[in-house]
Amino acid sequence: MPSIRQKAITGDTALQLEQVLGVPAHIWTGLEATYRLALARNRELAEQERIKDEAPMLTTFCYGELSKHGHVPNTRNVIERIQALRSFFGVTSLHNIFKINLYCPALRSAKKKTPSREALASWLRIGELKAQRTVCANFDKKKLQNSLADIRAMTNEPPESFMEKLEGILRDCGVVLVLCPHLPKTYVNGATFRIGDKAVLMMTIRGKWADIFWFSLFHEIGHLCLHGKATFIDWDFKTPELVKQEAQADAFAMKTLIPGDDYNRFIEVGNFRAEHISEFSKQVGVSDGIIVGRLQHDGFLQPYWCNDLRDRYEWR
Repeated sequence: MPSIRQKAITGDTALQLEQVLGVPAHIWTGLEATYRLALARNRELAEQERIKDEAPMLTTFCYGELSKHGHVPNTRNVIERIQALRSFFGVTSLHNIFKINLYCPALRSAKKKTPSREALASWLRIGELKAQRTVCANFDKKKLQNSLADIRAMTNEPPESFMEKLEGILRDCGVVLVLCPHLPKTYVNGATFRIGDKAVLMMTIRGKWADIFWFSLFHEIGHLCLHGKATFIDWDFKTPELVKQEAQADAFAMKTLIPGDDYNRFIEVGNFRAEHISEFSKQVGVSDGIIVGRLQHDGFLQPYWCNDLRDRYEWR
C-alpha cells in the first residue's frame, strides 16, 4: 500500500482550504489543534503505561543505594525515579539496558551466590561514567606488565599512601581505576571492561580484607593482560571457556603476588607460625596478610588462624 505523508495544517494551508472548500480557516486550525492534542495525550498515556511497566524495576536497580551515593536524585516520586534511572543509564527504557553489551564485562564475584543483573548493571554504570570523565593514556598491555612489580610493592603500604600512586600508574598504562562500594546483591570484588582506547578496572572492598583486595586487583589485571577485550559473565560457571579464563586470571594473580618457586619452598618447610610468615613476606616483598590469605586459601591454615597479620581496608 502507498504510504500517506502527514502534514500539519498551518495558517497558510487553512486559508487555502477555506478558499477551495469554503470551510472557514479557523475550523481547519481548530481541527489541527485537536488532532495534535490527541496525539500528545496518546503519547502521555503510552508513557504512563511504560512507567507502570518499569516501576517494579526500581528496587532491582538499587535506586535507594544509587541515591545515597549521589548518582540519582533523592525522590520518592515513581515517575521521577524512573526518569532519573533512564537518564543515569542513558536509555529511553529500563528494558533496553541489557541490550548493551557493556554491562556484561569480566566479573569476579562470590561463586556460591547468584548476582542480580540489575544491581551489577547499576554498579558498572557508576564505573563507566567515572571512566568517561577520566583522562588517561591509551591502553598499553606491555606497559601494564612492566608496572606489575611497582604495583605489587604497594601491598606493604596503607591506602592513603598507595592509592594515588596506584591510580597514576594505571592511568599511564591506559587503565582507569574506579573504587566503588558494592551494591546489594552484586557480590562483586572487581570488574574489567573497555571504553574506546581505555580499559576500566573497577574495585570494591567487599569483606574489607586487604589481601582479597590485592588478589582481586591482580586477577582483573590478569584479564586485561591475558584476555584483551573479552567479556565474561562470572556466574555462568558451566561455560568451559569462562572457567578456563577465570583459572588463568587466578593463576596470574597468584604467581604475580607470590612467586611460585618461593612459595613452594616455603610450604615444603611447613612452618607456618606468625614469625616465619612475616619473615617470608619480607623475603618476597609483599604484606604478611597476602601470605596468610594464600595459606588459608590453600588449606595450610584454618580461615581464622593468623588473621591478626591481615589488614582491613575501610571506606572513608
